[in-house]
Amino acid sequence: MGTDTLNAEAVAAAVYDAIRKSATILRPDFRRAIEEARARAEPASRAEGVLDRILENADIAASDNVPICQDTGSVWVCLEVGEELAVPGNIFGGVNDAVARAYTDGRLRMSLVRDALFDRANTGDNTPAFCELKLVPGARATLHVLLKGGGSDNASRVVMLPPGAGAAGVREVVLDCVREKAANACPPLVIGLGVGATFDKVAGLAKHALLREVGGPAASAEAAAFEAELLAEVNALGIGPGALGGAPTAVAVHLEVAPCHIAALPVAVNMGCCAMRSASVRLV
Repeated sequence: MGTDTLNAEAVAAAVYDAIRKSATILRPDFRRAIEEARARAEPASRAEGVLDRILENADIAASDNVPICQDTGSVWVCLEVGEELAVPGNIFGGVNDAVARAYTDGRLRMSLVRDALFDRANTGDNTPAFCELKLVPGARATLHVLLKGGGSDNASRVVMLPPGAGAAGVREVVLDCVREKAANACPPLVIGLGVGATFDKVAGLAKHALLREVGGPAASAEAAAFEAELLAEVNALGIGPGALGGAPTAVAVHLEVAPCHIAALPVAVNMGCCAMRSASVRLV
């Protein structure tokens, strides 16, 4: 066993900094994807105009230190910890305070309600954050923070397919979801796709998939080919930037797969909007 120890103070400080950065600076890999799409856009088209506005908005947000989008999202925190590290039981103990301070200091919109069903009063400080701890091999620790707006999360879907549906069934779930929901998710999108695990875990696969850099390698050659096929089919729908037609509707499809029961084929879709706001920070 290693002797390195994480502490709640370091995690909270990283969460604070990640929120302040992610809220105002468009994720660099996603910005590059938008710039590349803009270069390929038909001149004087609506798609070109929307992509220009997205880039202009990102420039203003960064220069004026104001939010990229008025929906500054709920805060999802994922701490990936190497199995050789010692982790105190209160590792997330300072996260909610960090979230409250970041949203107050950054003048970000408070968007959390106390109880989804019985008390929809605003909590007033955008807490609680939604945290998870994930053990990974080795002695490293990486913190991921994702600010997830309501529009793109509302465009999510979980479907439990029969195993015989196969890749064709997964493809139809993605395309149906994009047809029905993409316009409300503020395209161009990154589409996170999870396949496998269980009903409660497959959505996590789809959300984790959004963290991967656009243009980064897929888990396998098979996965890369399936992602490319899905991306081409999504963009062939013609929904386009701002849902005003043209291309792209999405700049990437990212797939994460896992084992599952022989009688199941869980599928989840989680869309990342044109204000992709996440940061990954190496802590150890």
